[in-house]
Amino acid sequence: MKPLHARYPFLADAREAVEAAGVDLAVLVEDGDPAVDRAVDRVRSAVVERSIGDPTDTRTELLSYPIARVIVSVVDTRICTQRYAQAEASAARERFEDELQPGEGLRSGGEQVALRDVLAEFDLHGQVHARDGPLETAQAYEIDVPAYLTYAADRRADRWRLTRRRVADGRVRIDREDLFGLLEAAVEDRVASGLPLAVPDVLEEALDEERETIEAALSELDLTREIDTVVPDLFPPCMQHLLDRVQSGDHLAHHSRFAITSFLAGIGMSTDEIVDLYQVNPGFGEEMTRYQTDHIRGETSPTEYSSPSCATMQSYGDCVNKDDLCEEIPHPMAYYERRLDDADDDDLDDWREAEADAEESSS
Repeated sequence: MKPLHARYPFLADAREAVEAAGVDLAVLVEDGDPAVDRAVDRVRSAVVERSIGDPTDTRTELLSYPIARVIVSVVDTRICTQRYAQAEASAARERFEDELQPGEGLRSGGEQVALRDVLAEFDLHGQVHARDGPLETAQAYEIDVPAYLTYAADRRADRWRLTRRRVADGRVRIDREDLFGLLEAAVEDRVASGLPLAVPDVLEEALDEERETIEAALSELDLTREIDTVVPDLFPPCMQHLLDRVQSGDHLAHHSRFAITSFLAGIGMSTDEIVDLYQVNPGFGEEMTRYQTDHIRGETSPTEYSSPSCATMQSYGDCVNKDDLCEEIPHPMAYYERRLDDADDDDLDDWREAEADAEESSS
């Protein structure tokens, strides 16, 4: 087990090192190995602090990674998996930026790996091309369009849209910072891949205490602000109704407009995306709509407003088309969270991605 493996446990070489060591995760858990405590810290820190915590010795650090994936699988909630994968990817990017300096390899305990090896790890070797010098020292690059789309697809910022990029001869212009952003996305995909794992009953039972620790951390979070998925078919009936009215060009009362706008902001839509929705409304004014949306989001006000509760929706007459789940749920955001958790991945096509794809196809 090498320091490089401990710092980048998602690399294929690191996985092979663990397999070669013949480590039995069940035995580690049963014996209370330090790697188990580190794994718990790794996941708890990801959930609460968006980091993976402070590193320890090489062996503990490396073995904590597969155990952390097992713990995430036992907890088996979308927000835990998402935050864990994001935290591992964020840590990896920081290390790339710190250690993969121009002309140098990754410096982890004397072990080095070149940028070209990192690219090869994610099938990007031969698809990323330096524009202003050797691959290792370049600041400007081009990347083949298919590879770019693979890893930029889940980047939410507008600057990642293909229509915002310079494209020529099947390649996209990027800089070094962009390249690290794409590698971060690649790491996140790899970490999340296969989760949740199929965990044997014996191992799951042995991790009861660890699971409870993570669930307790999750219970203390305001998870309604962590949704970043827009699937209108899974909206609560009240929000589906209001969205339909917006898209039909109906004039909404102030309370209805506030309800749908705050809901859309709460599930991750940007001000630009929300303003675009209102363009079909009679009397649409972009400046006022943008101001109101930014105010609700807390951008131009001291308060970030959440969407109204079900009781408030009822009092204003915006609660319509109630279904069985509505009877169990006190808030539209909680309804949407439940629907997302219960949905198959095939049913989670983000509306924004479909819009972006349509825009790119027409351009």
